[in-house]
Amino acid sequence: MDALLLSRIQFGFVVSFHVLFPAFTIGTASWLAFVEWRWLRTRNPVWRELFFFWQKIFAVSFGMGVVSGIVMAFQFGTNWPRLSEVAGTVIGPLLTYEVLTAFFLEASFLGVMLFGWGRVSPRLHFFSTCMVALGTLVSTFWILSSNSWLHTPAGYTLVDGIVHPQDWWQVVFNPSFPYRLAHMALGSFITTCFAIGGVGAWYLRRGVHVEAGRKMLVAAVVFAAITVPVQVFVGDMHGLNTLEHQPMKIAAMEAHWHETRPGEGVPLVLFAVPNEKEERNHFEVAIPKLGSVILTHSLDGSFAPLTSVPVSERPPVVPVFYAFRIMVGLGTLMLILAWISAVQLWRGRLLQSKWLLRGWNWMLPSGFIALVAGWFVTEMGRQPWVVYGLLRTADAAGPQTVWMTALSLAVYVVGYVFVFGWGIWYLVKIVRSGPVSQEPPHEDGAHTPARPLSAADEPLEGR
Repeated sequence: MDALLLSRIQFGFVVSFHVLFPAFTIGTASWLAFVEWRWLRTRNPVWRELFFFWQKIFAVSFGMGVVSGIVMAFQFGTNWPRLSEVAGTVIGPLLTYEVLTAFFLEASFLGVMLFGWGRVSPRLHFFSTCMVALGTLVSTFWILSSNSWLHTPAGYTLVDGIVHPQDWWQVVFNPSFPYRLAHMALGSFITTCFAIGGVGAWYLRRGVHVEAGRKMLVAAVVFAAITVPVQVFVGDMHGLNTLEHQPMKIAAMEAHWHETRPGEGVPLVLFAVPNEKEERNHFEVAIPKLGSVILTHSLDGSFAPLTSVPVSERPPVVPVFYAFRIMVGLGTLMLILAWISAVQLWRGRLLQSKWLLRGWNWMLPSGFIALVAGWFVTEMGRQPWVVYGLLRTADAAGPQTVWMTALSLAVYVVGYVFVFGWGIWYLVKIVRSGPVSQEPPHEDGAHTPARPLSAADEPLEGR
């Protein structure tokens, strides 16, 4: 345990928390816009109840995402000062553009969305909800542009070891950015989709909030049946792009150690226990040639193995290998559940299927797990580089000592357990309370303002 390893653990711990909440709010904001649109079209009170219900969840998640994002940004200066020195001329402006666009957009309309119901016209309120949803996507655009540049830097010159931007179009739209943006945006929507479907299925199984649960589950099934296959296609394109620009990441994902003979093709390793010291896999279960088909779209195609570069140039194979299989495995289960549910919905049997309802319950956290696993693959897979091909992770770390880093990591762990523990507990309380009917306006036009941050008043005991 040295300061470098502790700094990497600390950053991994913080980013694992942070990625969950912004991704969830991206999907939740768009879901709120859809729900409010349905309310305006149908005037069905169930849609209004759903809007206020998910608005509470969005508000709490948004707050936790902001807090975790601020903490993560601090680490660029405290733990990785060399990164800011070398690449700050690119990272800084891109993050500033996020503030000038996404944060300003969200700040301008978030208050109207949260507190403006009944105070502004329905059309203006709906417009504000749409602007908040757009703001989350704009934020995703700039964050993914900055992170993608670290993976595939472009549009710069290097002077005395310092990056100087030359072409901002190439900087922003670097080679991996379009694929990673689409992959992350769809992942955020799918994560929220399975959370919504899981909550709806839970209500249906318990026999409470039945109409609200039915609307949530049906919407989730239809959306998942369409978007999960699209995500599979985008993931394939993203993998081909990664093979072109970061071949060792792909080799680590596949635990591909040695060059294959001509015409033999690369197998798809379903399961194995990679041994980095011996440079081989134990207990390997593989399908011949399928790796070549997926990654090169040919039966006998090949790509660079891990042994084609020195050990110092390879990413850690074991965590990348297993994290990738967790992500793909959960994606496969999502696809199967979504398509079976869609067929049963078409037959009119979805709501009567206890096994499918239970499946949606079990798959509620699947999107969050897949998101974290995907980020582990992305960030660990680019090692030993923090700016790929330009700056090694070891060279980006600051002069902090082991004890300083260990102490700050301990403080982060304790603080996150306390803050996010209470936050998640509160979210669970909101979900268990469920959607509640909203009081109609009084005859004199006065009404009680909605309380977007408050859960239902009923205690959880006995429920």
